[in-house]
Amino acid sequence: MMNCPNCAGVALVMSERQGVEIDYCPQCRGVWLDRGELDKLIERAVPRAPSGYVPPAQPGYHHRKPKSWLSEIFD
Repeated sequence: MMNCPNCAGVALVMSERQGVEIDYCPQCRGVWLDRGELDKLIERAVPRAPSGYVPPAQPGYHHRKPKSWLSEIFD
């Protein structure tokens, strides 16, 4: 088990979210990723719309953006 590089003597906690292991410090809430894990997060954060898709225009309607699964990691 690794200690937090910022907080002396505080052990990092490992959490797995959707196949990505994330090490975080419960004290400073710092997050550390292993090689390739940031790429996995970025791939899953980018929405994939069908080719040529254009969302319908709705004047006067302000749609609230849905929460990303990425926001669940840092709650």
